[in-house]
Amino acid sequence: MPLPKTLSVKSTGQSVRESGTQGEYGIQIQYRTLSLRVDATLDEKAPPRQTKDTQDPAEGIRSIDVHTLTSHEVFTRYSTSPTVGLESIAVQRRSKTGGKNIISPPKTQYWKKALNYVFGGFNFLMWIAFIVTILSYQPLGGSDPAAFNLGVAVLLLLVIVISATFYALVDWHASRIMSSIKTLIAEEATVIRDGKQQTIPSRDLVVGDLVVLSMGDRVPADIRLVEASSDLRFDRSLLTGESDMIPGTLEMTSDNALETRNLALASTFVVQGSCTGVVFAIGDRSVMGRIVAMSGETKFKLTSVQKEVWFFTKIVSALALGFFCVAIIVWAAWLRKDYPSYETASEAIINSIGCLTAFVPQGLPVCVALSLTIVAKRMAKRSILVKNLATIETLGCMSVLCSDKTGTLTMGKMTLQTVAFLNGQYTLELINEKFTQEDSEVPVSFRALQTVARLCNGAKFDASTENAPIEDRVIKGDPTDTAVLRFSEALRIPSLGLDAPTLLASHEKLFEIPFNSRNKWMLTVVRELRSSDTDSEKGGDDKSDLWMLVKGAPDKLFPACTDVMQEDGTTRPFDSVARQQMKGAQEALSDQGQRVLALCRRSLEAVKLDFATMSANQIEELMYEEFQGLTMVGLVGIRDPPRPDVPGAVATIRRAGVRVFMVTGDFKLTALAIAKQVGIVTQNRVDTIVELRSEKQPRFIGLPPSAMKPLEDDPVRALVLTGDDVETLQPEDWDIVIGNYTEIVFARTTPEQKLKIVEETKARGDNTVAVTGDGVNDAPALKASDIGVAMGAGSDVAKEAAAMVLLNNDFASIPIAIEMGRLIFDNLKKVIIYLMPAGTYTEFITVFCNVFLGMQIALSSYLQVCFSILNDVVMSISLMYEKPESDLMLRKPRNARTDRLTDWRFFIQIYLFIGLMMWPSAMGMWFLYMHKQGLGFYDVFYVFDKWTQGWHGYSNDQLLHFVSVGQCIYYVTMVFMQYGGLLSVRNRRVSILNSNPLWGPRRNLAVPCGMIATALIAVVNLYGRGLQDVFNTAPIPGMFWGIPFTFALGILTMDELRKLIVRTYPKSIIAKMAW
Repeated sequence: MPLPKTLSVKSTGQSVRESGTQGEYGIQIQYRTLSLRVDATLDEKAPPRQTKDTQDPAEGIRSIDVHTLTSHEVFTRYSTSPTVGLESIAVQRRSKTGGKNIISPPKTQYWKKALNYVFGGFNFLMWIAFIVTILSYQPLGGSDPAAFNLGVAVLLLLVIVISATFYALVDWHASRIMSSIKTLIAEEATVIRDGKQQTIPSRDLVVGDLVVLSMGDRVPADIRLVEASSDLRFDRSLLTGESDMIPGTLEMTSDNALETRNLALASTFVVQGSCTGVVFAIGDRSVMGRIVAMSGETKFKLTSVQKEVWFFTKIVSALALGFFCVAIIVWAAWLRKDYPSYETASEAIINSIGCLTAFVPQGLPVCVALSLTIVAKRMAKRSILVKNLATIETLGCMSVLCSDKTGTLTMGKMTLQTVAFLNGQYTLELINEKFTQEDSEVPVSFRALQTVARLCNGAKFDASTENAPIEDRVIKGDPTDTAVLRFSEALRIPSLGLDAPTLLASHEKLFEIPFNSRNKWMLTVVRELRSSDTDSEKGGDDKSDLWMLVKGAPDKLFPACTDVMQEDGTTRPFDSVARQQMKGAQEALSDQGQRVLALCRRSLEAVKLDFATMSANQIEELMYEEFQGLTMVGLVGIRDPPRPDVPGAVATIRRAGVRVFMVTGDFKLTALAIAKQVGIVTQNRVDTIVELRSEKQPRFIGLPPSAMKPLEDDPVRALVLTGDDVETLQPEDWDIVIGNYTEIVFARTTPEQKLKIVEETKARGDNTVAVTGDGVNDAPALKASDIGVAMGAGSDVAKEAAAMVLLNNDFASIPIAIEMGRLIFDNLKKVIIYLMPAGTYTEFITVFCNVFLGMQIALSSYLQVCFSILNDVVMSISLMYEKPESDLMLRKPRNARTDRLTDWRFFIQIYLFIGLMMWPSAMGMWFLYMHKQGLGFYDVFYVFDKWTQGWHGYSNDQLLHFVSVGQCIYYVTMVFMQYGGLLSVRNRRVSILNSNPLWGPRRNLAVPCGMIATALIAVVNLYGRGLQDVFNTAPIPGMFWGIPFTFALGILTMDELRKLIVRTYPKSIIAKMAW
């Protein structure tokens, strides 16, 4: 009767069997689930899934008493069976009354969101402008207030409504995208129903379901444990914040339901061992559901780019308010006294409104919100799941990628290729060709090797495919165990009477210690069953043989071995000669990129083992004590080929200035061989701990940690370190490792060592570190990294710890994600450079000239608002759809700590280059039109209150008409000049001839569409009769429609010349000033 390392509630101690869907060595979990944490603004209120629970959440947690019951009482209370589980009829009935196993998100206070839409961003400035405009209409407008002022106020109010509506739509669209992303990962659980193991959506769990969990799985509901391995451990950090692993037991350890260890609570993880339990609470009635109900609304958190934009918004808003106040103060203190008829209070306010509207890059907050959702949607189409929008921004800063090997760089489809004994090696092809014949001579040691391979194995065949060919059968378990299991199942050697069914029938499994990343081995205790004929042949011994079978890393098992099996089945001492021989075989296979396992055994006949009276913990302690005197049976080499697209992806990542480190638990030579195959290591000379310790690096002495990274002109150097080496590294050693080496392989690492590597790398060189992984042992490093990247086929623990999940398990998606992260920052820079010259320069100059230089305002407040809120927003949004520039992945990574959205080079581009071309051109058009009306420069400039009836023989109506037409000319000139600004800002270095928006790889049809839209807006403003009557707009002469196009072409030509200089003379002053 088998006794796995499991404490069973069944009186017989019998495990669930392999018949039907039950497993010979227990049941393997196959559910996959993931909780996605997204920004609070992206949460959608889920529809009711369960009958309403009116109980106070805190009281509900306090009332839990299932942990105080015995296992028999648990089955009785929930009317379920320890072997059959629930029956289908019971499931249907409970599903109708209990609802779905879904935790409702926190309630969203929509009134707060609405207030943020209406008053957030730059809208509060619009409210100020609206209020003062209303004041300028009444009471400051007197008995005959200007309809223009009321029209501007209505327009500002309309702008606020449109902006708020747009923000709400973007937010709603983002929530829809993130909600659809949530559905990309199936949430499943494995249960026993009607006596059969089956995988179901976790939302369909009901109270009383019998759920089976194993290492790496997430607990889908609140469960009372009824069967647990002695090494069972849970990660409760998501629920309680505890970072330590919490043991799981069958006995109550505390009266407090949150402290006792015989409950597995929803959203916790099995990080070691396995268990079976009965569901006692689901969805909102689970502990996690009740905590969510008590926690209220999730607080909104800004992403890093949103923080920068918000900071930028505060600066711009302060400047806008400051200039507005200055303009009013100048009018009140100077103009009102010296030029009393120049402007009334109402006119002064309405003209100064431009300070508030000109400085406002209204398109910027819109573009930030829009860009993140656009990129998230693009990434989802490429099967890249981001759990929050901040991850997208951080991807653009990635400077070091620490990649796991198995399943990430390699295909994760392992096949056993080689068997090595003391005196020979045999490939899989040779075994299949020569050893399957009846009369073939086969080494007797194959019998012992198959015994260890088949019985000391954590993988299991899925019973649903038991009739399929061996190569097509589904196997549940670790890829390494899967390869060994498939090989041992297929191995049939007639001359030895060797096949898997015979082997299974002649052995009984009694106990096991599963593989873990710290021990790096698995142990099984089996009893060899003898028939009476066999016993008589062996001297009449009527007792079964007891064996310890061990499979694991050779370097971990070699020290425990005292003997080695020869091919004829006899043993000899595992002396230095034999040890060196086996080590040579291991290194030869490792050099070929094969993962090597050692298979060992030991007879336990002399060990006092009483499975009837000893607990699993006592047996485990005894096995550790007896873990010595092993006999080395042989080695097996397992091949896991690199993914075909990984070398290209690694090359792309490295060209982007990102260092790629391999961090794996595999043997050093195996890891190094794969690293060379995929391009992580390209140097012939690879340093080790010896060369590292001999390094003398005086340049690191006194250097701040942020500067500890390879210099651009440093030669590429490679290093390989083992986990044992990592344990010995001192801070000064880490300085050399991170500061000197570009290519690094960390082999034979434990989870703690992986975590150490990530922490030390982050502490130096201002590195933004990404980590890839798919196993439970990768979770600590994934959590500690700046960007955790999990594989879609990985464990639930890894996917929960990660910030990004590659649903298609494709490493080649990583450079795409990096490019997307860089693209967001790149496009936002372009938006700022596009918006600022026209707003804070060309528009503002008209207010400056009006207030300080006595000139009629060249751009009315209505046209300023129109240009800032309509034209610029439409055009800037088109920049969010820009595709990456050809050199985007050739630049160095952005330093998240020092590189800002704007810097001094931006202001040179905005104010000393584009701005200096734009505002003189627009102002020149104003003066040109006045000149054609017979008004020279000094007839317009510094005239103050002279601009009135009789000025140069013109009436007030004529002068007003001149100003109206001049303002419309100024407006049209700005609209068309922005075409040149937009086309020039699309590329930092590349000519528009190679990246036009109409065709080719950089096609962006949003650009011409935006141009057409802004042109139509201008036509409506100038020729709309109602607008002409209220806002004093007017048609302009035909020549003033054409001339601005030459200005736009001039801006584009000058910027093309600048780019040519930058490309031709990359070390010139112009190149250093280039943004």
